Amino acid sequence: MSERREEHYGLLRFERGRHYEMPLDLNLRRLAESRRPAILPGHRLCAGCAAPIIVKLASLAFRGPTILVNATGCLEVATTIFPYTSWGVPWIHNAFENAAATASGIEAALKAMKRTGRLGYERVDVVVFAGDGGTFDIGLQALSGMAERGHDVLYILYDNEAYMNTGIQRSGGTPPFAWTTTSPAGRVLPGKMQEKKPIADIMVAHRIPYVATATPAHWADLIRKVRKGLEAEGPAFLHTFSPCDRGWRFDTNITIEICRRAVDTCYFPLWEWVRGKGYLLTDRSLTIARNPRLKKPIKKFVEVQGRFKHLLKPENKHLLKQLQEYVDAVWEDLLERAVNAPR
Repeated sequence: MSERREEHYGLLRFERGRHYEMPLDLNLRRLAESRRPAILPGHRLCAGCAAPIIVKLASLAFRGPTILVNATGCLEVATTIFPYTSWGVPWIHNAFENAAATASGIEAALKAMKRTGRLGYERVDVVVFAGDGGTFDIGLQALSGMAERGHDVLYILYDNEAYMNTGIQRSGGTPPFAWTTTSPAGRVLPGKMQEKKPIADIMVAHRIPYVATATPAHWADLIRKVRKGLEAEGPAFLHTFSPCDRGWRFDTNITIEICRRAVDTCYFPLWEWVRGKGYLLTDRSLTIARNPRLKKPIKKFVEVQGRFKHLLKPENKHLLKQLQEYVDAVWEDLLERAVNAPR
């Protein structure tokens, strides 16, 4: 790595005037030994939380000076408990709803500084980390505006499928029949009744240069997509799957296993959309498309999560069937759109 450093964990310092274009090495051991992550030890995120794993993997793809924008949420609250911080790069916190607006302003300021010879670097990347509440719902307007204006920002959504930071309330990212504190599963209602908002497809509809999905279990796929998002000329959006053991009710040691099951059941397919090319299946999802026998039933995904335990009761078999049909329909639609899917 090109930056000056005294120890593996600490602030990343970049020399002014030097051109940075760090090569992307997908050997995980070499990455871990040579790259300094943007997030540092000592944060207070829950054991088993996927968010810091996603941030660490994403930061291994950073190519030089980077500014991070962090919407209110679990990641922000648990990494910056005053007077401490777990961030090794320039970082700014803003409200739930305006992460994309803040990033847009930073990107515009950097352009102005470069134009007037005051930047000191060839390029500074701007990256947003925000949860599903600040992306699917409260922050959607600012995100849409950022995309429409064409700001050169990589927006990374860590999707734990509810407002976990404020008490596990349902969000636009919560899937059908999931228990939350505001969509409880009982005799009257079986959890949330609405479908999950297709946020990545919504961003594709903006026709920005790059949109993709990723999970921390498929680490090479995630790192590669972060770099592609940074290299895109204009806005890029990465929807990452971020299991929450507190809200989803699972053991803290199976976070990565749940990510694998999400992909293997096609609940969370891996794909990317590149302007001019269209939808492309990637990694494990491309393998499943080529060999459909590898696709697992949705029961394998829900059976290890307490938020779905009511779906395993005999009287709720029809609900599990409905969830399977929903997942199958989304998967089949993706296969129809993906240009590299077998025909």
